[in-house]
Amino acid sequence: MSMVGKCLRSSALAGFALCLAAGGTAATAAPFKHVLLLSIDGFHALDLTNYVTAHPTGGLARLVSTAITYPNALSTAPSDSFPGMLAQVTGGTPRSTGVFYDDSFDRALFAPDSQCNGEPGTEVPFAEDIDVDNTRLDAGGTPGQPMTQIDPKKLPMAKVDGKCSVVYPHSFVRVNNVYEIIKKHGGYTAWSDKHPAYEFLSGPSGKGLDDLFALEQDSLIPGTKVKTTGSFKAERDFDEARVKAVINQINGHDSTGRRKAPVPTLFGLNFQAVSVGQKLPKAGPGDADGLVGGYVDAAGTPSPGLAAQLDYVDGAITELTAALQARNLLASTLIVVASKHGQSPIDPATFQPLDEEPYTKIPGYGFHIADDESLIWLKPQSRGANLAAAQAYLEQIGKAVGMAQILTPNALATAYNDPATDSRTPDFIVITNPGVVYTGGKKIAEHGGFGLNDRNVALFVSNPAIKRRSISALVQTTQVAPTILHALGYNPAELDAVQREGTQVLPALPF
Repeated sequence: MSMVGKCLRSSALAGFALCLAAGGTAATAAPFKHVLLLSIDGFHALDLTNYVTAHPTGGLARLVSTAITYPNALSTAPSDSFPGMLAQVTGGTPRSTGVFYDDSFDRALFAPDSQCNGEPGTEVPFAEDIDVDNTRLDAGGTPGQPMTQIDPKKLPMAKVDGKCSVVYPHSFVRVNNVYEIIKKHGGYTAWSDKHPAYEFLSGPSGKGLDDLFALEQDSLIPGTKVKTTGSFKAERDFDEARVKAVINQINGHDSTGRRKAPVPTLFGLNFQAVSVGQKLPKAGPGDADGLVGGYVDAAGTPSPGLAAQLDYVDGAITELTAALQARNLLASTLIVVASKHGQSPIDPATFQPLDEEPYTKIPGYGFHIADDESLIWLKPQSRGANLAAAQAYLEQIGKAVGMAQILTPNALATAYNDPATDSRTPDFIVITNPGVVYTGGKKIAEHGGFGLNDRNVALFVSNPAIKRRSISALVQTTQVAPTILHALGYNPAELDAVQREGTQVLPALPF
């Protein structure tokens, strides 16, 4: 075991720091040359168990047969895509990253194209909203060149030292990430995801990613007015285009296949097919008539629509592992399978669709985002005068919005940072009862919340040399980041969030 591995297994953060200081700053040998990270949105630990049991010869089952599996892994809270992805590459929660949701609010930033005129405090919609053209699969630019796909006029603005400038997604994140560390040590990095806004994975330096292949998930299916997310088949096709990009990288090219490039030190993609299979209530363009999504029962039995999505991901994993094997890279690659978030509810009997409109009437309302929870920000200029009235109003509408608990400013200051002094932390978070989804009928599940359906996700690390084990200890997806660096022989303590939050490598690793 490396010195870093020994230090990260120290239970005390102070001891961890002293250990590193005494023992050096880097592992003496790299257990692996490459890490392939596969993040499957919505993929619960239960889904993994059920699928491998039912498909013992499939791609997932073959990976699990040489893997350490963590059935009690939790994603971030809130369990949204941006904080969920950042957890895996920074080792931090929103307390360190400053990112609570892909669509959030910052009290210190100014509205897009405002030139920093007017009062500060603006929505920060880092998803399809910032595309040059979000109706197109290429987002109005060139895949593989995310800066051509992002419209600067749609970005929030910041005033620094009297100068006003746009805030790109990468500069919104407060801590560094594994891509930046790997680049610093001479590695080559790549990723593929669902929006050009995932440019944020380049890290605060803006230089962490050599190759980002981003397509727009919310683009319209050709010849229709339906988004890709409105069809089981269209979503599988969306994922498959990005699988092909990763296979191009395995084969020694960039994601587009147009130029030669090193096989990335760290690379991978995010799958969306399962998430859409969980959320989509009915068939869309290209689907068989009558196809439905979601789960059949509380045991997590997939509907036909969801089953097709799971089968697709299983086959895609077979494609990727076969490509690695063909290039003699499988033995030198650690494959990490994780998820940004789960999805709620699993039990269809608990599904409770509700209207989020009452949140817009909160006294002092500034902004909110609600999927199966609600994050609420008050206008910063009148925040202090409205805090008590806002809390009273939330308690009054509790039943109408399916509220289970309010996280108040004091609670949020304890869990994250004080909203009175931190420009990002919400003023309130409403945790809902299991099964509550804020929807107009277009989805039967969502994520973002704090419950187990949202947070208990699949997580395992696999390589042909690993002996199959299941570790029941409670772990966090934040532990993926230091584990990646440890597997590549780099020092996990180079990650800001690892130091701030004391994030450890995953337990029981044989390397």
